[in-house]
This record gives sequence, structure tokens and C-alpha cells, in this order.
Amino acid sequence: MEKKKKPPVARRMAHIQPFYVMELLARARDLEAQGRSIVHMEIGEPDFITPDPIIRAGHQALAAGCTHYTPALGLVRLRQAIAGHYRSAGVAVDASRVLVTPGASGALQLVMSVLVNPGEAVLMADPGYPCNRHFVRLVEGEPIGVPVGPETAYQLNADLVEAAWTPQTRAVMVASPSNPTGTLLSLQELRKIHRLVRARGAALIVDEIYQGLVYEGGGRSALSVCDDIFVINSFSKFFGMTGWRLGWVVAPEGYVEAMERLAQNIFLAAPTISQHAALAAFSPETMAILEQRRSEFERRRDYLLPAFRALGFEFPVVPQGAFYLYADSSALTHDSFVFARKLLDEAGVAVTPGRDFGSHCPDRHIRFAYTTGMENLKEGVERIRRFLGR
Repeated sequence: MEKKKKPPVARRMAHIQPFYVMELLARARDLEAQGRSIVHMEIGEPDFITPDPIIRAGHQALAAGCTHYTPALGLVRLRQAIAGHYRSAGVAVDASRVLVTPGASGALQLVMSVLVNPGEAVLMADPGYPCNRHFVRLVEGEPIGVPVGPETAYQLNADLVEAAWTPQTRAVMVASPSNPTGTLLSLQELRKIHRLVRARGAALIVDEIYQGLVYEGGGRSALSVCDDIFVINSFSKFFGMTGWRLGWVVAPEGYVEAMERLAQNIFLAAPTISQHAALAAFSPETMAILEQRRSEFERRRDYLLPAFRALGFEFPVVPQGAFYLYADSSALTHDSFVFARKLLDEAGVAVTPGRDFGSHCPDRHIRFAYTTGMENLKEGVERIRRFLGR
């Protein structure tokens, strides 16, 4: 018999890298199955469950039979609620520009698809969230990682953008607060980047997924500075709705129709129950709960920073938001991935190595997520102290 040939995997998949931390997470789960205690400081997911008012709203919607498709742009009431959330922060946003998506990932897919042609480039910070570059690759674009360090708070600035610009540049993407560094992009610098991008006929994309989790420095939306930009946000991090898979994007008016057409074709609509549940996300009751949680994240950060510094990790920039510490571990190791594996196997602490976030000095860096309770964090610090012989 003639041997059947399998069609090859598409060439673009060669550029889609796995999350290296997933290898460590799988190892951590194996160790836990063997009875080992593991302190998880690798997962970028809040440990708090979804606030009760949101859960109740989801139950009520399900009981009321709200199980049909919604419009591709999302429930009108939810889009209006999101616009109202911006208004409460002093930013005027028309609900017609708000698109509700299956997580921030759905928003990224829409934005990159309507903006980027094959061969066109998107500039972004390195280190940065890995999926951002992969969504550019998915549409046959070129993600250009611009090396950033503590001298710019691990953020792009106008000078870096201008130096990295090529004729193929179609968009610039920034994140504030950022993953993995937790730093903010100042509104002053955002204005400069926006002015440059607009003058050259390109687009500015702003990732504000961690916007509600800001501890110093304001954290106002980029929409308070400029209107003709794409702003991506999510109900996952601040609102604690990771498994509900719900996000949104505020788009310039001229792109909404194209994004709606694409949404109709690739995912039709965001999950219906999740949208109805999210209507309770902006209620005073929910916001009070979320503020308490934000304060708890800040308390965890303020405990870990001095504790890790005492162990030899360096933090040249204090993170102002999100729930991550991006540590320079070069005084302790020359290979953060090997270090992370040994730390897991020998000390039972799971962390994320720098190679997940780009190619700029990844072996020097480790990301710690403070998405577990204070007692677990204290135990993790003690285990790392013993591991280092300190």
C-alpha cells in the first residue's frame, strides 16, 4: 500500500513559540501529584475568585435563559457600561467604539488582522508579553522587539521608536502596566510616541489589561491623552474573570465596521453568559471588592521587593502596577531557565524564566508573580533563601 502523506504544518507555525513556563508548570503538577508541596509564583492569574456580584449576575442570566448569541460587537448594555467606566474616570468614549471580545486575545486578533499586511512590522518592547508578537506572526507580519531596560523603566519611548522605525512599520504597541515588568508608560512619553506614530501614518496600540492594578503614578487610560488609538483591556486581571474569557477593545471609529465583519467570521461573539455577568463588574459593590484586592496585591509587592533584594535579586525599577516582579538575577545565575528548573526541583518554588518574554537579556531575568496568598509568598521566600544558602 502506498503510504499516506500528511499535509505539512503551515510555515507560520515555526514562529509561534510555546510558553516555556508551561514546561515548568507541567513539572510542578507532576511533583504535586507525587505529594510535593509547590509554591506557585509563575502563574499570571489572580488567586481571588470572581467577585460574588459578578457570579450572581451570571447565575441570574443563565436562569433567565440568556444563552443565545449576542451581536458580534457585544451586548449593547455592556458596551455602554464599559464606556461609562471610562467616563467615570474622566475620559469620554462613545459606546459605538467599544467591541467586546473573547478575552483580550480576541481583541488582539482583531486589531492585528485589520491593521497588518504580510511583511509589515509592529514595534514592541522586549521584554514583553509573548502573545503580542505571535498575533503579529499569525497575520504574516513582522514583530520587531525593541530592547528596553531600566533606563526607560522597561518601556518604549519616542527616541527608541524612531530609531527602530523602518518603511515597513505599520504599528507600535505599548503596554501600561506591562507584563512582565509591572512598569507604567508615562502619559507624557505616550504623547510623544503618539505624535511620532501619527505623523508617519501608522497606528498606536495600547495594552491596558492591568490598568486597574496600579499602585502609584495614576494609571490613567491612554484614551485621556489621544483618541485615535486602539486600547485593549480585559475582564481577566483586575476584575478576576480569567475563565470567563472576556475582553474589549476601544477602536478608532473608522475601523469598527471592519472589525465587526471579522468578528462575525472568526468567533461570531464573545460568550453570552460572561457578558451578562460582566454587567455587574462596574457596580459599586464589585468595585469595593476589587479595591480591597488591589490593596492586597500592593501589600504583597511591598513585602516581596525588600525580601528578594535581601536574597540578591535586583530591581532597578520599582513596578507600579500588575502583579509581577521582573528580577535581575545575574548576581545569582548566568542561566535563569536552568535556575528556575533547579529551584522547582530542589526547593519546590515555581517561577517564570526570562526567555518567555523576548530575546533581550532573558538569561539574566526571572519573573515572580505574586498571585498567591501572603503565607505562600513567605514560604516561597524562605525556600529560596535556603536554596541559595542565605
